[in-house]
Amino acid sequence: MSKYRVAALYKFVRLPQFQQWQAPLHAFCQQNGVRGTLLLAAEGINGTIAGPSEGIDAVLNYLQGLPGLSQLDYKLSWASKQPFYRLKVKLKREIVTMGLPEVDPSTMVGEYVEPTHWNALISQANTVLIDVRNDYEVAVGSFEGAINPQTESFTQFPAWVEQQEAKGILSPDKPVAMFCTGGIRCEKSTSFLRAKGYEKVYHLQGGILKYLEAIQPADSRWQGECFVFDERVSVVHGLAEGSYTLCRACRYPLSAADRQSPYYVKGISCAKCYHKHSEEKKRQLAERQKQVELAEQRNQEHVGMQYELKAG
Repeated sequence: MSKYRVAALYKFVRLPQFQQWQAPLHAFCQQNGVRGTLLLAAEGINGTIAGPSEGIDAVLNYLQGLPGLSQLDYKLSWASKQPFYRLKVKLKREIVTMGLPEVDPSTMVGEYVEPTHWNALISQANTVLIDVRNDYEVAVGSFEGAINPQTESFTQFPAWVEQQEAKGILSPDKPVAMFCTGGIRCEKSTSFLRAKGYEKVYHLQGGILKYLEAIQPADSRWQGECFVFDERVSVVHGLAEGSYTLCRACRYPLSAADRQSPYYVKGISCAKCYHKHSEEKKRQLAERQKQVELAEQRNQEHVGMQYELKAG
């Protein structure tokens, strides 16, 4: 039975006092048994947290009581075990890094499209459908017919747009529909395109997570699973936990087929990273995995399991 509640949240809003929130927010999360990562910046807040249901409710109420956050956007799901190993509240230049400070989603974004209307939009022949996530996320799953920019970082997205404009694939007179995990990268992407003169710009409200929650599998245009930035690794329709695991050596999401590779050794390597590690590095990873398994046998957490993934 799932006993940990997970909240993915963000809000683009001017927060001139964001530095003052770091310490009290960290303390409040700790007091309520909540872990995860929260990013604070002058442009807003972003993060994913998990904990007991009452703890998550307390933190969400706390955040919504802060100036500018009464309309905080969040999505809730469940996990069978705590999907985070620690709590981090960080101060950042941007809550999702595009590298263009002039892009301001708090003043201008594309048109929101609810999950129930999304299929009709992306079925239109002239709509350019773009997955704005990183390449390893797209490999886990995406919408049928979506363009994969094959970016390793969100900072590469503006340059990719310019390349597509030069090829005639993107232009201000074409309708563009974009999507991401929870909606935050789309807000910045649509704001970026609007600033470039695009008028017909749309994005999936609530992101893939909201779509998988709201749309039944029989009606879905989604293919595969959805990568998430926590220990669940992926989710499916209904936001149930998916089948992917994480390579502890390179942090790449692995399917059941990937785990059949002769290069996959739990905690040590996968086909993507096997040839990148020295024998000494593999020995170190093997020792770490041994300690992790011993800790699991004792019902304890091990620091070797900690990792951080970024949506930037």
